[in-house]
Amino acid sequence: MIAGSLARRYARAVMAIGIDSGKYEPLGNEINDLVKAMQSSAELADLLVNPLFKRSQRRAVLDKIMVRLGASTTTKNFCYLLLDKERIGGLPDIARALSTMIDDKIGRVKATVTSAQPLSALQLQQLKQALEKSSGKTVEMDKRENPDLLGGVIAQLGDTRYDGSLRTQLDRMRDDLVK
Repeated sequence: MIAGSLARRYARAVMAIGIDSGKYEPLGNEINDLVKAMQSSAELADLLVNPLFKRSQRRAVLDKIMVRLGASTTTKNFCYLLLDKERIGGLPDIARALSTMIDDKIGRVKATVTSAQPLSALQLQQLKQALEKSSGKTVEMDKRENPDLLGGVIAQLGDTRYDGSLRTQLDRMRDDLVK
């Protein structure tokens, strides 16, 4: 894990290269694919990060993964740089920062929508339109269910939380009655 400012610095450099080549989104996808591979295998992540293994061994493993993922030369060179600087363990932080930058560039925002029961397609569409109108950006929704809400919806859009759950309304009513 590397510090946030250092992760953002690497992400900005990759973003600049991606913008220059016009391929910043595919570049971000390739880096996210490598992060997913590392997160799916603790042994792989340990091998790439652990300095007890020779750098040549780690590079050979990284090279095989990159070939399997079909990574571009830019992504390969970036990952080799991180490996040489012993910062490959910070790739998840860099990928998160890069994803945020790509979303900002495209005008996209991620929203997490939690409801007590699954929402219908019409409800999801209406909620998406309302969130897009509120944010002025294209919304990419992640849906979750939580029966503890009793009813209603909670939408987390970036740092903003819209809480229209029945649980929250009942809690507010209780607090008002206690006062």
